[in-house]
Amino acid sequence: MATETLKTQIGEVIRAMTADEITALELANNEVDARAQQESKRQTLRTATLAKLGLTADEVAALLS
Repeated sequence: MATETLKTQIGEVIRAMTADEITALELANNEVDARAQQESKRQTLRTATLAKLGLTADEVAALLS
């Protein structure tokens, strides 16, 4: 199985990423994924709460304004 070489571009120079850069990229990607999962859970909870209350988002906004 061939491994893919990750590359980076700085200005016009394209080069292979260093191990530190790959680690930083992986950490950043993991953080993005974690935030997306957290937002998805928040939206699911919000939708479930609105359904339990029998209110629409517009009605809640009107109540809170």
